[in-house]
Amino acid sequence: MAKRKISLNELSERVGITITNLSKLKTGKAKAIRFTTLDAICKALDCTPADLLDYNNEE
Repeated sequence: MAKRKISLNELSERVGITITNLSKLKTGKAKAIRFTTLDAICKALDCTPADLLDYNNEE
């Protein structure tokens, strides 16, 4: 978001989700994300899911 110079509020409006939910996604507190939400975030930030997701194989 910083690289794209977009605020949490603006991204929330573009994607159509609440700031609270977007904040949970940003901080890693969300347990899941819908593909439609991920797609909307990627379109708003002009990036790919790989730019946003981090896979951590902890059991």
